[in-house]
Amino acid sequence: MSRAAGPASNPKNARGVLPRSGMPAPPSPQLLELAPLTIRQANAFVERWHRHSRPVRGGRCALAAVVGARIVGVAILGRPVARKLQDGRTAEITRVATDGTPNACSFLYGAARRAAKALGYDRVVTYTRTSESGASLRAAGFTVAGEVAAASWSRADRPRVDYEPWQGKLRWESAA
Repeated sequence: MSRAAGPASNPKNARGVLPRSGMPAPPSPQLLELAPLTIRQANAFVERWHRHSRPVRGGRCALAAVVGARIVGVAILGRPVARKLQDGRTAEITRVATDGTPNACSFLYGAARRAAKALGYDRVVTYTRTSESGASLRAAGFTVAGEVAAASWSRADRPRVDYEPWQGKLRWESAA
């Protein structure tokens, strides 16, 4: 037995306007899909879209969030930058950058976590500035593991140039 299409089954009229309110219907959510890409391609996206960090020097793999044929975000997965976390079983998400597409960050964090698991890692870490909310990380199943004090990468025995001001960071972790 078929039912006639009525207001309960189709809330928009033929003009895409919600009944009774006269307001335009909200746009349909964009379907995010996952695609592989090279570290070089991901770094080019990071160069253009990341708010404060530069491209990474290397990585294990890179993932793209795409809508249709358009890249809307990237994630780069690599080994941990902190030497004490380089145990062979921990991966680090070293960059995530998007063009502002809704849900792209949490989509990429979740995909990078699953990729790390598929590659045999047990744990995934990443960092945010203390001024950032971490909502995308929480949505992807990460929790705060600790706070990292602001410090320079430069040491007496290995001088470095600091390209960014020192800032405290939060380390986020998730089981792979």
